Amino acid sequence: MSETMIGLRAALGRNDANQDFLSYLEQLDVSSIELYAPEGDELREVLRALEVPEEVIRAVEASRPKPNTEAWWLLERCVASLVQTMGNPAAPPGFPPPMDIPGMDSYFYVHVFVATLPYTQRYHRERGIPEEIARATLADLGRNVRVHHKRYGTGGMGVPAWISLHFRGTIYHLGRLQFERTLMRESIANALRARGEDVKPTDLVLSIHIPDFLGPLTPEACDASIASAREFFATYFPDEAYRYGVCHSWLLDPQLADYLSEGSNIVRFQRRFELAEGGHDADRSILQFVFGPAPDNLSELPQRSTLERAVVSHLQNGGHWYGRSGWFPWK
Repeated sequence: MSETMIGLRAALGRNDANQDFLSYLEQLDVSSIELYAPEGDELREVLRALEVPEEVIRAVEASRPKPNTEAWWLLERCVASLVQTMGNPAAPPGFPPPMDIPGMDSYFYVHVFVATLPYTQRYHRERGIPEEIARATLADLGRNVRVHHKRYGTGGMGVPAWISLHFRGTIYHLGRLQFERTLMRESIANALRARGEDVKPTDLVLSIHIPDFLGPLTPEACDASIASAREFFATYFPDEAYRYGVCHSWLLDPQLADYLSEGSNIVRFQRRFELAEGGHDADRSILQFVFGPAPDNLSELPQRSTLERAVVSHLQNGGHWYGRSGWFPWK
């Protein structure tokens, strides 16, 4: 074991998930990876193109890992992980949040994605992805730096596994919604098989995501996005067959309809989907999405909209919110 690995494993202690991630990175071949690591004006230009907020660019620049360090070792192998799974809907092991390692601060993964950018752009060109769609898709990096600040009140990027989808060429921004080439998942497959459909969890589907900071989720905007996506994937991924559009989100929790009007954008979005059984706890997710950092006392949260009042009153009355999974036929 190299000195770098010994140092990293010692720094991570007994965190089994991070130790497993190191083992995965260790077996990657980085010999064919030409690392793109811009500095100075070039780095700032790239960050602006990815819509990283101007007020944090200096902090990102200052956090650039230095060669021949443990953070640089991680940088090279995280890039290799993305490049070697480029375009593959089956995800590699997800990136963990930044770890307690010198040089791996809250903006570490921004440098990982910057270093991957030339490979992502090449993949887009090979597929013929229109430049405006590619640019809008990758700009989600900057948007998620803003989302991180909204949710946690601090700078950084806390969901690197999410942005890795964009830089591996598996998700595309098309209007109000984003569409991910991915696998069906067991919950959807079970629900469809119960209806007599011949499906497997490994079947390809398009997973629909709802980005923050993009305005109301109107039916018209969603219709336009879905129509664009049907044309986009038929044109640029004609070798792939999608039978279903799916969504996994707290927005599909049917309890919301108990508080919101039938004509609300969220309820009308829900009506597009058939729901699978089961769900997962989404109290934290809904609070972060709607409010950002939440105080311990829910009564301190603002009550400006019907949704804000619904989220708070439901929790105050002992209820819980759940992430649910749903589907609709794609064709």
